[in-house]
Amino acid sequence: MMLPQLLRRALLPLALLGFVRTSTAQVYTQTDPLAHTFSIVARDPQTGDMAVAVQSHWFSVGTSVSWAEAGVGAVATQSFTNKSFGPRGLALLKSGKSAQETLDELLRTDESREVRQVAVIDNQGRVATHTGAKCIDMAGHQQGPQFSVQANMMLTNKVPAAMARAYEQNAKLPFAERVVSALDAAQAAGGDVRGRQSAALLVVRGKPGAGIWEDRAIDLRVDDAADPLKELSRLLRLHRAYEHMNAGDLAVEKNDVPGAIREYEAAEKLFPQNLEMKYWHAISLANKQQVPQAMKLLQPIFKQDPNWRTLTERLPKVGLLTVSAAELKQILSL
Repeated sequence: MMLPQLLRRALLPLALLGFVRTSTAQVYTQTDPLAHTFSIVARDPQTGDMAVAVQSHWFSVGTSVSWAEAGVGAVATQSFTNKSFGPRGLALLKSGKSAQETLDELLRTDESREVRQVAVIDNQGRVATHTGAKCIDMAGHQQGPQFSVQANMMLTNKVPAAMARAYEQNAKLPFAERVVSALDAAQAAGGDVRGRQSAALLVVRGKPGAGIWEDRAIDLRVDDAADPLKELSRLLRLHRAYEHMNAGDLAVEKNDVPGAIREYEAAEKLFPQNLEMKYWHAISLANKQQVPQAMKLLQPIFKQDPNWRTLTERLPKVGLLTVSAAELKQILSL
């Protein structure tokens, strides 16, 4: 008796998927995951940068839902996800179609449009959103000036309104942090009825840069975590810290030691336990003839990980440490 019951339980999800396939024509495939979720697409009116951010109880949601291209727009495709909506939507936007024209074209050729949820924003901040009639409750979306929030399979029907309110009320935050605040509000309003697993944040430039490597301002993913939004926020803070580190490195290239020190100090304040941030701050101090102060920073670093001492010994050869031979010997003796 027990074995047949177990078999029936195991086969029920497969039977349900079979029903979905036959009744809605290719709703689910192995390449189009069931990314039931909440997300936001938005454009920063100050910079023109565009973002798409998402959280779901689904593994690696950022590889399915979020799509964006600098100077073009952003797309969130979810519920019974049609991944092709991402690249196809961006191609339509790039051809000159508006967000609404793009969404209309995507849905026109989709036999399963009623189980889809899609949001599109173009480079002018125009938004278009679709929540199919057969999306799983609670499902809905809300638009605002240059943004759209959308959710399906939520615990409550309060999620879209909470997201919109948070995004509008946090206009003074940096753009990426403002976008993440909408995700936090969604979770606080109940979030995904199944719980939490992954999250992603993608921010692209308002205008393409000299190379595609410059086009993505922020690209962060949490593929599997107990609290993905907490981890996403931590990664965003770390990203900000390394922006200061990069600025410090640029200052070093330009022989601007005071500028490098300022940037490394700013990075260190964001993540005071990060050895690399402390280390380059110390090296900049040494290069500004502040060797005693540099040594105070370097001593606990060398104690925690002697490999940093090995690295220090190699820096004079490439001009990144400009102390005298005697000072170098003193530093390495720590």
